[in-house]
Amino acid sequence: MVADLDSESFKKHTATGWALVDFWAPWCGPCKMLGPVVDELSKEMKDVKFGKVNVDEQEELATKFSVSSIPTIILFHDGELADQRVGAGTKSSLKSWISQAMGE
Repeated sequence: MVADLDSESFKKHTATGWALVDFWAPWCGPCKMLGPVVDELSKEMKDVKFGKVNVDEQEELATKFSVSSIPTIILFHDGELADQRVGAGTKSSLKSWISQAMGE
């Protein structure tokens, strides 16, 4: 399951373990393509918490992480930014990126 995050739930979501956050907007075409991919990965990768941030509604979070292009995907480990990428990708490339960042 992919959680909708705001500034309060974001802190809790990313505080411990691995967490992926998809920064997106409803008007963004590539974001719409990436959404189902993130949903699928959330069901397969049980060691990672998945969330999404609507940049139109949560501008302060987008600014905090210097999100200037969307979709931007940020991977956190124990509350710290571990890696990030911009743009949509295939399910396999995203899964590989996450696994590599986690040292698997």
